[in-house]
Amino acid sequence: MSTFAEITDDALSFLYGFTALQDQATYLTAGIDDNDLTITVADGTALSRGAIEIGDETIWVDSVDSSALTATVPPYGRGFRGSTAAAHASGTRVASSPLFPRRLVKRAINETIRAVYPDVFGVGSTTFTFNPAVSTYALPAGAQGILSITWQTIGPSGEWQPVRRYSMDNQADPTAYPTGATVSLFDAIVPGRTVSVTYRKIPSELSADGDSFTTVTGLPASCEDLIRIGAQARMVPLLDATHMTGLSAEADYASNQNPAGSAATLARFLMQTFQLRLQEETRRLQDVYPTRSYYTR
Repeated sequence: MSTFAEITDDALSFLYGFTALQDQATYLTAGIDDNDLTITVADGTALSRGAIEIGDETIWVDSVDSSALTATVPPYGRGFRGSTAAAHASGTRVASSPLFPRRLVKRAINETIRAVYPDVFGVGSTTFTFNPAVSTYALPAGAQGILSITWQTIGPSGEWQPVRRYSMDNQADPTAYPTGATVSLFDAIVPGRTVSVTYRKIPSELSADGDSFTTVTGLPASCEDLIRIGAQARMVPLLDATHMTGLSAEADYASNQNPAGSAATLARFLMQTFQLRLQEETRRLQDVYPTRSYYTR
């Protein structure tokens, strides 16, 4: 089960396989806070005046002292180009003028997660105890539709009986129901029994490097490559077609001459692959969660 950082690394490995322009890189020899304007690195020759990347932060460097192994940052240089200034530990990689900034790859991943809905959706579940005096129950925030409702019957088997009569409201009064989503049950359910609701939800975006793909997004593990391919298709146009060279197995896809338009051709190929995988995942979810008939009263 991959994390946000691992999916980002996989996407970057693929993208850099299509270009001869590999990042010049070194590493911090001393940690920095989010407001430090002097950076100490292991190799000063790897840096020059311009943009560098440390973690997800882009930093503008005004000057580099190669002999002192330091880089000077102007007051506006931290959190450059819309990134967020952050503290970085000693030993963290420092890349000079990265072709594919890490934060942009992460943004492309989250843009793809948003784009696959409603064809592909997250799945959530919740339980509550049935009270015959109450017909309407709150659902978790983000619930968009009901996939199934069951209740656990009395007896040693503990069989889960489907609920056939219910109604969902995802525009419920937030004063009474803060999440804005409710389900009303109309079946004859034994008081005090557990009711389980499986619902469709909009996939959640990833944030922290350690975020688990399936846990946070709600998407099945089989969608991981779908999201990665979509992000790659969004990032490939950043490649200059004249710099695409056969340095890896992936680059064999492009011709040895790498004619103008190679990056656009690759982007189209990736988008076609993305659309095919999207259709496959849509069918798979339809098989797992087929449309069920139910009554609203």
